[in-house]
Amino acid sequence: MTETETRTGGSGPAVDGVSGVEIVLDAVTKHYPGQTDPAVDRVSMTIPAGKIVVLVGPSGCGKTTTMRMINRLIEPSSGTITIGGRDVTGMDPDQLRRGVGYSIQQAGLFPHMTVAKNIATVPGLLGWDRRRTSARVDEMLDLVGLDPGTYRNRYPRQLSGGQQQRVGVARALAADPPVLLMDEPFGAVDPITRASLQDELLRLQTELGKTIVFVTHDFAEAVKLGDRIAVLGERSRILQYDTPAAVLADPADDTVAGFVGADASLKQLTLTRIEDVRLDECPSAVESEPIETLRAAIEDRPLAVVLDENRRPLRRVTAAQLATASSLREAGTSVGETVSVRSTLQDALAALLAEESASAVVTAPGGEYAGLVTIDTLVGHLSALRAATGETSEPST
Repeated sequence: MTETETRTGGSGPAVDGVSGVEIVLDAVTKHYPGQTDPAVDRVSMTIPAGKIVVLVGPSGCGKTTTMRMINRLIEPSSGTITIGGRDVTGMDPDQLRRGVGYSIQQAGLFPHMTVAKNIATVPGLLGWDRRRTSARVDEMLDLVGLDPGTYRNRYPRQLSGGQQQRVGVARALAADPPVLLMDEPFGAVDPITRASLQDELLRLQTELGKTIVFVTHDFAEAVKLGDRIAVLGERSRILQYDTPAAVLADPADDTVAGFVGADASLKQLTLTRIEDVRLDECPSAVESEPIETLRAAIEDRPLAVVLDENRRPLRRVTAAQLATASSLREAGTSVGETVSVRSTLQDALAALLAEESASAVVTAPGGEYAGLVTIDTLVGHLSALRAATGETSEPST
């Protein structure tokens, strides 16, 4: 069997940026012996190729069970599941799982294996030769933002929680599967790292176009990541399956409205990325430049930003601080946490609150300084949304 044949549905080369395949669940049920009611009851849904579909619901509703039936880590009792048009119940389970990426909370890395060997697990099972596997390991580490020379020979215990999760995603993608299943993968890390990992997943999806099924109990995470959200009730009954904007604007029932919460307008911030709004311009200069450069540029502005030689932000500086400093290398205070242009306005709000500042420094994908996002940016965006909603809700004449 060739490598292409081993891949579930045969993702092949990406078409129009999509390398994933469609997943269809038809009346899928899981009934455990000794239990009166099924854990999952006749779930039917279509997961489009190349999209992120998020399953969200309360603990115990069956969302993880539903996802695990896709790669038969849990065997369905009845119903059919197809991946790329192939019925998974007719496939060898081990072969199926080698063609479906799987990422879980706390990464699930093998502690006795190096990062490189963890990532190489599935390529090894598929019979890839050593040279090809080694090249793929380095490629995957680069993809998730970890330097191969630094990390390939480390063990999981030598990594932070966020780094472990990145390695877990790299391992799940190593054999280039068309489908990636993610079971609350970012649930065990701190909020700032979690936001960074979410941004990284969105960046990867832009490049790779996989079909991703993502399980979470965090509705804000579902809104941020999902192309579509399936809100599940007991026994995985689908209460609403729609785009994040549609779920926020028009919850299907009181249960869905409970997930949306009273702060639906704030959750609208999750639908907009920082790159989609106009950033505040702020003077900046590389710290090796003469201090007079920034003194002349700041004028009546409240602050400026000092950059390193790669134009990454280092420090905020005010006119008063510039007046007493002898060089830009000693001027200002640390910028603290930054947000990426790929972050959402909700992430920006969290950064503003954490820094107790009216602005947050924004960076480009390579870490370069891109501008500032401010409280006024967020307020203006919400005001525009409310105005647009009011306009569209008025009866036509």
